[in-house]
Amino acid sequence: MTEALLPAVEILTAPAPTHAVIWLHGLGADGHDFEPVVDEFDADRLPPTRFVFPHAPKRAVTINAGYVMRAWFDIYSRDYGNRAEDVEGTEASAAQVEALIARENARGIPDERIVLAGFSQGGAIALHAGLRHPRRLAGVMALSTFLPLAERLAGEAHPANRDVPIFMAHGQGDSVIPHDFARQSAELLAAAGYPLAWHSYPMEHSLCLPEVRDIEDWLAKVLAA
Repeated sequence: MTEALLPAVEILTAPAPTHAVIWLHGLGADGHDFEPVVDEFDADRLPPTRFVFPHAPKRAVTINAGYVMRAWFDIYSRDYGNRAEDVEGTEASAAQVEALIARENARGIPDERIVLAGFSQGGAIALHAGLRHPRRLAGVMALSTFLPLAERLAGEAHPANRDVPIFMAHGQGDSVIPHDFARQSAELLAAAGYPLAWHSYPMEHSLCLPEVRDIEDWLAKVLAA
């Protein structure tokens, strides 16, 4: 069955884009959340790029008393040291990301010119989907997030993306996803041999201007490769 495409905000840095960045928002937000970041980038440093900001489906979220909101997967507990994970929701969202990649392919942008990116929950899905994707991507960007279903990665990672560049960034004062927990994910990926760039900033669960500058530098590099 063909996966239904998620609605999305799209921004082009120039006509006839040759590259794409699919950027997933965090819990309770929507595709408009990171739309303003594109204006912060120096378009002259990037190839003609289509930024795709999809809206996550709405679902009940356990830690928010079952309140229905946009979420890529359910969250059962805030205890990151010992927590059950929503396998079904994670895999369903990864399938929806695959459908977005396929649309970019149909529009003339091959996998090796596509970056998967995300913030918080969205970053978790970017990592999950990107490292299992069967064709080489340009890169995976994971902001203020962690590696979901980490114990399954070794058996499910696809060889096509074993050398995909990964950009991870986190706030030192993050009270939503602890900095140390995110760093454990980064260390696990580095130990598995992934070329990972880790950045830490004096901020909360957010985005800061120095981080935006580092993202721009990284995008300019991986989209030019």
